Amino acid sequence: MNKMAILLSAALAALPACSPQIHLDLLGQEKLAEVVLLPGSAEDKVLMIDIDGTISAALDTALFSRETSAVSRVFERLERAARDPRVKAVILRIDTPGGEVTASDIIYHEILRFKERTGRPVLGLMMSVAASGGYYIASACDVIMAHPSTLTGSIGVISVFPNVESLMAKVGVKVNIIKSGASKDSGSPFRDMTEEEKKVFQGVIDEYYEGFLAVVARNRKDKVPAEKLRSIADGRVYTAPQALKLGLIDAIGYFEDAFGRARELAGLKAAKLVSYTYYPKTKTNIYASRLGDHSPLDAKVLESMLAVLKTGFYYLWLPQAP
Repeated sequence: MNKMAILLSAALAALPACSPQIHLDLLGQEKLAEVVLLPGSAEDKVLMIDIDGTISAALDTALFSRETSAVSRVFERLERAARDPRVKAVILRIDTPGGEVTASDIIYHEILRFKERTGRPVLGLMMSVAASGGYYIASACDVIMAHPSTLTGSIGVISVFPNVESLMAKVGVKVNIIKSGASKDSGSPFRDMTEEEKKVFQGVIDEYYEGFLAVVARNRKDKVPAEKLRSIADGRVYTAPQALKLGLIDAIGYFEDAFGRARELAGLKAAKLVSYTYYPKTKTNIYASRLGDHSPLDAKVLESMLAVLKTGFYYLWLPQAP
C-alpha cells in the first residue's frame, strides 16, 4: 500500500471519533490556484469556468470539497476574475440538464453583474447537454456556442412531489400530521394532492415559466421573435443545428472555435487559457477532468449525493438528472 493510500485509510478510520470540524487536504490546497491550460505568448488571459452536473445551491458536504455549492463555485471564480485585469474574457463551459430555479437564477445574475462591472465578454460553450437551467444561464452570455452534438432547450419548469402513501401502507407505517391550516402540508409525500393544491402549485409553475420566457426574450430578442418564443419553449430539447435555426444559439463549433471567438470579443490576437482550481496537480489540459473544486477521490460520492432530487421547483430536463 502506498503512502497516500495509508494516509487516506487512516484519515477515514479516524472520522467517527473526530469533530465535524475535521479538514483534510491530501491532494489539494487551501486557496484557488490558477492553472494554464493553453499557454500563449501574451500576458492576457481567457478564463474557463465549468458549470456541470445538477445546478444547486445545496451544501456540498463531500470529504474533500473546498466550496459549498455550484453557485459558490461560479461566484468565487467570477469574483477572482474581476480582480485580475489580465483576464479579458470568460468562457463558461456548460454541461448540465439544469437544476434548481433559484440556483440557476443566481448564477445568471452573477454573470450579468460580472459583465456590467468589468465590461468583459462572456461566452457560453454548450457541451453534451445544456438544457433548461443550463440554457437559462447561457442566455446571460454575449455569445452562445454549442458543440455539434449538444442537446439544449428544454425551456420550462417542473416540480417534483414524490408520493409514498401506498408504500407506507404496505409496510404498515402511518404518519400523523398536526397542522395549523389546511394547506400547511401541501405537497406532502404522505398523501395525495387535492385538486385545489394542484392548482396552487400550477400557479407557481406558471409564474416561474413566465420569468424564464422573459429572460430568453430579453437576451435573444434579436434572434428569436417574441411571437415565436412560446411555441418553441414547450419543454422539448433541440439538437445544436435545430437550436441554431431557431435562434436559441449563435454558432456551432468546438473548443478551439469558442476560444478564438472569445479572443475576438475581447479584441485579443493572442491569450493564455487559464482556469482556477483547488487541485492544480490533477489538471493537465482542457479535457483531462472537470476544472472544479472536487478531488477525484470524492467524485463518486458527490454523484451519489445528487442522485435523489428533493421536492422543489426546477429548470430541469428531468430525464438527464443524475
